[in-house]
Order: sequence, then structure tokens, then C-alpha cells
Amino acid sequence: MAECHNKLDCACTYPGCPRHGKCCECVAHHRDTEGGFPGCFFTKEGEALWDRSFEALMKDRENN
Repeated sequence: MAECHNKLDCACTYPGCPRHGKCCECVAHHRDTEGGFPGCFFTKEGEALWDRSFEALMKDRENN
């Protein structure tokens, strides 16, 4: 994977995440292993539901 240079602070709330601050790696990991999106794409309320699907992301965005 190409080197990822983030411009924003990492919003990850998962303690000990090995991809903290490496958004490109994080998105690829969630897409490849879980078929979803990282929790930091969601609001705090949406993240707490643990549903990382595209549908859940769209519902979370519509509600906020």
C-alpha cells in the first residue's frame, strides 16, 4: 500500500488500534475484512451501534 499522509487528527476511539492515524490502512482493513466502514466515519451515536455497513452509515448521516 502506498504511504498515507493524513491531514487531520485521527478520530479513532478504539484503544490500542494498530492503524491509529493511518486512515488509508484503516479504510482498507475494514473494507477487506468486514465489508464496512471504520467507526470514525460515524457520529458517536452511530459508532456505538457497532453496525459498520453502508446502510448504517447513510442512516447515521441522514439523522445528523
